[in-house]
Amino acid sequence: MTGSDFNIVLPEVALALYAMAALLFGVYTSKDKATGLLTWSTAVVFAVIAAWIALGGGGERAAFGGMFIDDPFARFSKVTVLLSAAIVLVMSEDYMQRRGLARFEYPILVALSVVGMMMMVSAGDLMALYVGLELQSLALYVLASIRRDSAKSTEAGLKYFVLGSMSSGLLLYGASLTYGYAGTTLFSGILSTLGDGVPLGLLFGLVFMLSGLAFKVSAAPFHMWTPDVYEGSPTPVTAFFATAPKVAAMALFARLAHDAFGTISGDWQQVIAVMSLLSMFIGAVAAIGQKDIKRLMAYSSIAHMGYALLGLAAGTSLGVQAMLIYMAIYVTMNIGTFAFILSLEKDGKPVTSIDALNMLSKRDPMKAYAVLVLMFSLAGVPPFIGFFAKYAVWQAAVGAGLTWLVIASAVASAIGAFYYLRIVYFMFFGKETDGVESRMSAVQWVSFVAAVLVVTFGAAVQLLGIEGWAAVAAEALVR
Repeated sequence: MTGSDFNIVLPEVALALYAMAALLFGVYTSKDKATGLLTWSTAVVFAVIAAWIALGGGGERAAFGGMFIDDPFARFSKVTVLLSAAIVLVMSEDYMQRRGLARFEYPILVALSVVGMMMMVSAGDLMALYVGLELQSLALYVLASIRRDSAKSTEAGLKYFVLGSMSSGLLLYGASLTYGYAGTTLFSGILSTLGDGVPLGLLFGLVFMLSGLAFKVSAAPFHMWTPDVYEGSPTPVTAFFATAPKVAAMALFARLAHDAFGTISGDWQQVIAVMSLLSMFIGAVAAIGQKDIKRLMAYSSIAHMGYALLGLAAGTSLGVQAMLIYMAIYVTMNIGTFAFILSLEKDGKPVTSIDALNMLSKRDPMKAYAVLVLMFSLAGVPPFIGFFAKYAVWQAAVGAGLTWLVIASAVASAIGAFYYLRIVYFMFFGKETDGVESRMSAVQWVSFVAAVLVVTFGAAVQLLGIEGWAAVAAEALVR
């Protein structure tokens, strides 16, 4: 390893060293009593590293012979991952303390998973891809089952582990096929071997790898773990699952498709288009009958990954730009929604039943109207920012000749609007009951209000400047 290699991977090394130091601190001090300090310090470290990456200069650099790539696309994805992880961490600290879930391992596992995510979005080699993916996944399996006294949490962790292992097997099999036919694991090397006649085995390798990654983004038909894991995991963990890992996995999806197989986009476009179509409709239809808001958000995430994949299916720089914008907006909407879900309780116990929201508008009108804004945005209703996210991917898909998929997505969006509006109906026109209380900590309040303001006025300030950065990131990936 040369000095220049080390400089390129310095943010990842710094975060890994912090995670190990935090683990030693937690073990040799007061353990769970230090959870609050570790949570806030981890969030601060995330924010500092995000600023370091964002302000660290442009250009493209490669380390370890092209295995690790630092370019505008990786930097955009890393900043989104780090900031969303930091916000979710501090937002959930009060919940973890009040519910007796304050474990010093929690922020450390989040930090280790974020190191894996940073590795994923910079992967330039199949081995680097797998190392980053597994580092993220192993930490997430433990996070899902962190509530040791809960059968549901244990079940969530076990299901996630078993199905995640299966997806890793698919990914590894696809990677081995790809290596066998291309003779290299470097993305740039794979790309250079793609001539006029692409071997059938290489196409099979591509499909298997895309299927393995589809598990990670919870895209249909590889979505089956999502509702049970979202419902069974503690709510702060669910909030984390719904934000940072989705961004990292989608960025890796784009990195693999364009950096390793960019010259045969016509082949992988078909696979991604089918995943997008299935995700949008399965997410929209299956969410209608849900009674638990966390399960509903699980199916919502499946549908939203379908819309993000719609941008990726375009196979163009505009499509990647639309996908990045979509993921940033999706994370913002989810942070606001989960800030609200974390605050729900009745008689001191957390509540996730949708029925409990009956007539919330009478007890807490400000929050009810704020949630209405978030639900409308998630449904893609103009003039809220969620509509502009969908419009961006629709524009990219139409430009790539995928008009049929855009029409199908508009139908799925109309179906999906039903379950978002159902929540609004309960809050404003439901039955008169004792209902649920919404008690937010100061950090939850700030996160909630900030998300609502961005959702309401973000489009008016040109998506808060992310549009230009996303364009630069997309151009760096799609050459």
